[in-house]
Amino acid sequence: MLHDLDAEQIPRHVAIIMDGNGRWAKARGKPRLFGHKAGAAMVRETIASAIDLDIKYLTIYSFSTENWTRPEDEVSGIMALFVEVLSRELQNLQEQNVRVRIIGDLAPLPEKTRAAFENCVSETSCNTGLTLIVAVNYGARADIVHAVQAIAHEVQDGALQPADVSPEIFAAHLSTAGIPDPDLLIRTSGELRVSNFLLYEIAYTEIVVTDTLWPDFDHDEFFACVAEYQARARRYGGV
Repeated sequence: MLHDLDAEQIPRHVAIIMDGNGRWAKARGKPRLFGHKAGAAMVRETIASAIDLDIKYLTIYSFSTENWTRPEDEVSGIMALFVEVLSRELQNLQEQNVRVRIIGDLAPLPEKTRAAFENCVSETSCNTGLTLIVAVNYGARADIVHAVQAIAHEVQDGALQPADVSPEIFAAHLSTAGIPDPDLLIRTSGELRVSNFLLYEIAYTEIVVTDTLWPDFDHDEFFACVAEYQARARRYGGV
């Protein structure tokens, strides 16, 4: 399927809502954390797929601001899993020339988890290949509110006039500043919602939903989503 894709129409930025870990585990009579571990393994394959396609930016929704409401043992297990995966995969990211960037608020994370993310960002900062954006403790509404607050402070201090606030100025105050808007948003598990993810940035993003649960989302699934993207005409509100 990779060879059937048009190399001239590869999306520059793909964002993924990785959904279905819990249902995947339940179908196998396993606890939800078993599904999260399987899903974490699939991230590695997805990064490889993105590199094969020469995608420049890949954003993955790993933990939302709403996920804190899940059972305490599941949340603590996810936080420990982050540490394990980041430690294990750092060398692989380096070898593939992947640069890691974080969007979201790391402050509430456990110290070891926060340190693992910060170390991964620091160690890969000079890499020049795929930029992997990990959304952790991220919520688009909170990000928009923080941007508004920052702009309001600048107006209050006289550094910015209200009339000068433009879409470009606003975007520069989001956590995604400097990152192009996603061309393609993929959601696995068949759910038809965006779940507080990149609400400002996906205004004209093509959305592809697949019924495949995240732990089963392999190379072929990724390429199929890109093929569907390539079959569409992007009009950005025009004719």
